[in-house]
Amino acid sequence: MKLSCLPVSLYDALSAGEWTLSDWFAFAHELGLDGADVSVAHLASRQPQDLHAIRADAQAAGIQIVMLVAYCDFTHPDPAERDRQRAQLRADIDAAAELGASFLRVTAGQTYPGLDRETAMGWAVEGLTAQLDYARAAGVALVYENHSIGYGWRYYDFSQPAAIFLEIATRTAAAGLSILFDTANAYAAGDDGVQVMQAVMDHIAVVHLADIRRTGAYEPVVLGTGVVPIQPMLGELRAAGFDGWVSVEEASRSGPDGFRRAIDYARSAWLMARVKR
Repeated sequence: MKLSCLPVSLYDALSAGEWTLSDWFAFAHELGLDGADVSVAHLASRQPQDLHAIRADAQAAGIQIVMLVAYCDFTHPDPAERDRQRAQLRADIDAAAELGASFLRVTAGQTYPGLDRETAMGWAVEGLTAQLDYARAAGVALVYENHSIGYGWRYYDFSQPAAIFLEIATRTAAAGLSILFDTANAYAAGDDGVQVMQAVMDHIAVVHLADIRRTGAYEPVVLGTGVVPIQPMLGELRAAGFDGWVSVEEASRSGPDGFRRAIDYARSAWLMARVKR
């Protein structure tokens, strides 16, 4: 396992300029991480020279940029906006390649009021698969997440509940779309996260380790202090032969200590993970 982190707890500080990405990479190094994730929301510029500077800052800190997190909204009711979202994904692939990121997180889109399920499903599948060849040529793997709600979004992801996520995953598998599996989001939607993970196990490329206070609500807490069965889930992954990137999604808003506690727990949980028989 290689360990990265998505610093959701720092998003507001990064957006306000109180933290820079250089600060984040330095903190990631302090935490002993192998890599760090970055949101497209915190790219001040898409110019190649500026993206190369970000990549250089990460390398100077001894950190690999593992994943660029995007917020694709392919379920928007306006056709012109869906066209813009497809173009935006292409631009995000370019940015990920310039940053040296191996993965680009992609999402289905928001659950807009009045959406027809089958129509929105078709929009999501088309949007998620249209740029796969372009991404492969750029050396970037697109990974589709069982997502909750995007930074700055108004509505929850169309991929909730699990039945929709699993249908999209099934309909995109033949095209080669991989999965970014989040350990908490199924539970936040009231679903059984272990069962959902098992259903897509063969397509999981990256894992988000996250925890929530209670089932049925998205209330992030420090990893290992909530209701998500982290160790059993990691045990299932290990039994299936997974040994790739695991990213701690730290969203507890509990300061630097929350990151330290979460990272320490992730390491120990991976070592102690066992499959329940």
